[in-house]
Amino acid sequence: MPKPDRATLESLIAADVRALSAESDQIGRHFASRHDVAANDFRALLHVMVAETSGSPLTAGELRTRMGMSGAAITYLVERMIASGHFRREPHPSDRRKVILRVDDNGMVVARGFFTPLAEHSHRELASLTDRDLDAAHRTFTAIIAAMQAFRARLDES
Repeated sequence: MPKPDRATLESLIAADVRALSAESDQIGRHFASRHDVAANDFRALLHVMVAETSGSPLTAGELRTRMGMSGAAITYLVERMIASGHFRREPHPSDRRKVILRVDDNGMVVARGFFTPLAEHSHRELASLTDRDLDAAHRTFTAIIAAMQAFRARLDES
């Protein structure tokens, strides 16, 4: 069987990203229904977790922008997530006037309880791949994320 050309490989990766996004959406829907949170609550939790993991925690205003919600709606969402033990507020490390959102311990326990089986499935599926394959996949994901961020920034500007 002939090796796919560059355009075909890029098209396959784009299709994989769409499939990954669709699966992630379905898993998020299950998480939300099992833990009695709204879809936007789950989206907010995901945004805060991703930002925290990257070392750039979000303020409520930044979360509002990412989610495209009004100030009143994000305030209500954040208060609800704090009351349910999913979020906590902390002082901003470099600006005393701001507070950042963190995933609270209860939120981490709930997330770990739900997502640990996914991590186990992923580990089993990735076991047959070499470290070199995983490194290449990581570089590919990093490039796609950078492309998506650049595209989103252009959309935000327009």
